[in-house]
Amino acid sequence: MNTRRDVFQAIADPTRREIISLLASKPLNLNTVAGNFDISRPAISRHIKILTECGLISIRQHGRERYCEARLQKLHEVYDWVGHYHAFWTHKLDALGEMLASEQKTGAHKKHVKRKK
Repeated sequence: MNTRRDVFQAIADPTRREIISLLASKPLNLNTVAGNFDISRPAISRHIKILTECGLISIRQHGRERYCEARLQKLHEVYDWVGHYHAFWTHKLDALGEMLASEQKTGAHKKHVKRKK
């Protein structure tokens, strides 16, 4: 079965996010990665496979050891997607804030006018 994986699917799982965090500072061999988790090695291998398929990590052979290395450039897809919604919601919330401030001023002005009568 050839499933197409993407970076969003990869980061959806907390274990995979933690693997990415571990590898962000330096490459680690597979045993070291697996040793950081309380789940089975086959489960870690499945997570590593997903991260590799979506391009967030690469694996290189060095002697008998296999090393995982983070490829964080792929996270730009997430950054760009989140950035779009950040800009959208920032605009909406700024407009809401302006509207509430305007209504608060208008409401305060109306109370002040009523008291003068």
